[in-house]
Amino acid sequence: MLKRLLDLFLALCTAVLLAFPILIIATLVRLTSRGPALYWSDRVGKGNTNFRMPKFRSMRVGTPTVATHLLQDPKTFLTPLGSFLRKTSLDELPQLWSILKGEMSFVGPRPALFNQYDLIALRTVRGVHDLVPGLTGWAQINGRDELPIPEKVKLDAEYLRQRSFGFDLKILWLTVVKVLRREDVSH
Repeated sequence: MLKRLLDLFLALCTAVLLAFPILIIATLVRLTSRGPALYWSDRVGKGNTNFRMPKFRSMRVGTPTVATHLLQDPKTFLTPLGSFLRKTSLDELPQLWSILKGEMSFVGPRPALFNQYDLIALRTVRGVHDLVPGLTGWAQINGRDELPIPEKVKLDAEYLRQRSFGFDLKILWLTVVKVLRREDVSH
């Protein structure tokens, strides 16, 4: 309950503080590439239920719906702003909406794509599927998409065992540091 209240408070404050930059980014995405400003990705949430998670669109319309690292040459699918949005993690800002709705939290395992069956199955076996997915998480700050799926699930399960207010604060802090340093950020 405390975590949910903190999520609501932080999401509302962040949305208010960043409302103007969010509007600017949305406008720039629309002006620099064909298609909508937001991309709604089908994701797997708590209890393996599906939800639609918004991101600023960094890939061209028509890009295959797979994890970016599985694309043959991901750079060919990027929009003119795509690389910048990903390097700065600004493409993630619309997920404040999912946090406000309660489909996501600031900290938890990153929500799997609906078609990442191996990741979903391993998380279910380890009990990670019972957690609300997060904007950032323990696996995110320990390697992100570069991690093999079993290692990612091991870190997600470690978060499940160790989760606490203090651990969440540590993960949030390390996320800010990594984003500012642009470490482990998708290109």
